[in-house]
Order: sequence, then structure tokens, then C-alpha cells
Amino acid sequence: MEELTIRAMRESDLPSVVAIERLSFSTPWSETSFLNEIYKHNSTAKISVAGERVIGYMCANQIADEGHILNLAVHPDFRGRGIANTLVKNIIEELKEKACRFLYLEVRASNNAARKLYEGFGFSIVGARKAYYTEPKEDAVIMMLRI
Repeated sequence: MEELTIRAMRESDLPSVVAIERLSFSTPWSETSFLNEIYKHNSTAKISVAGERVIGYMCANQIADEGHILNLAVHPDFRGRGIANTLVKNIIEELKEKACRFLYLEVRASNNAARKLYEGFGFSIVGARKAYYTEPKEDAVIMMLRI
């Protein structure tokens, strides 16, 4: 694989980001949702690029000393290569620099790969949201990391 670069998401990246989103989730975000994350004041939207190809992305935001991972996906052809790990590490470092003390996220209860990824960074389960996801209907696990 070519060298991996992490950089800020741009409008020109949205077709690739939305394509990965649709491959990854049963209820995908719209292009407008990603556009909002690019321009929101308290948001961080990053992509991972191999060569010229967008292969993953992550969106997070921060309010006061709390961060929230909103969305993370890697193109199916590039999964299992540490790209999600690199994106999470990057966002944790950035939020730490912004005096963030806590980082939260929701993940499907059945998404063991994602839960394992986050647990590897020290996230722990702090709660659940009943029927948070649709198509299929499923609970979310709330995870938190003290930064």
C-alpha cells in the first residue's frame, strides 16, 4: 500500500467519502451531513489517503472538555491494515491538544471489531442507548475514554 496521509476533509473529497459511507453502513450519512462537519466550528473531519485515493474518514466534535466521535469508516478493500487505528489516534491527539478530557462514542452492540478497536485505546463501556440504530434495529453501546 502507498504511504498513508491523514488530512482535513475537503468538499472535493465528499464523493469518495459518501461512497465509503454507503459501503459501510445500512443507514448512511448524506453528503450534506459530511458537508456540515467540514464547516462546523467545533467539528473535526479527517480523511486517510493512500496516494490520491480516499480510503477512510472520521468525524468528531468537541463541546467544552468533551469530545464525541460521530462517524468512522474505512473502505472495505483497506480494512484490517491499521487505518482506523491511525484515524482514532490522530483524533485523540488533536482533541488532547484542545484540552479535551473525555471522548465519547456510540457503536452497534454487535460491532465487535469496532468495540475491540476502541477498547484498544482504553475506551470503556459506560452505558447503552436502546434501539439507537435502525435497519436493523439495534442497541448502541456508549463508550468513553478519559484523555
